[in-house]
Amino acid sequence: MKYTVRISKEALKQLGDIKDRRIRQALFDRIEELEIDPDQQGKPLRYELAGHRSVRAVRKRYRIVYYVQHEEVIVVVVAVGIRKEGDRSDIYQQAALLIKYTRP
Repeated sequence: MKYTVRISKEALKQLGDIKDRRIRQALFDRIEELEIDPDQQGKPLRYELAGHRSVRAVRKRYRIVYYVQHEEVIVVVVAVGIRKEGDRSDIYQQAALLIKYTRP
């Protein structure tokens, strides 16, 4: 089954902030791959990101954080960025804040 992929405004802004066109295009290409079997890709996240998944992209440096809505056959990309463990700019830290403050 093919899913529709939607990218949140915040994730689009994060993608737009990436200066290197090749990296940005590689991320868009990887996001497009989420149309097929999104639950079989990446890994499930825990704690404040429970219910979301993460896939690696661009030499495993970048992460794409998303969730799947099976009823509507949609994949929603929540955040895209570099993994910087322990840093405030870490993509998982940013994703947790986005989810906390943008979800109803």
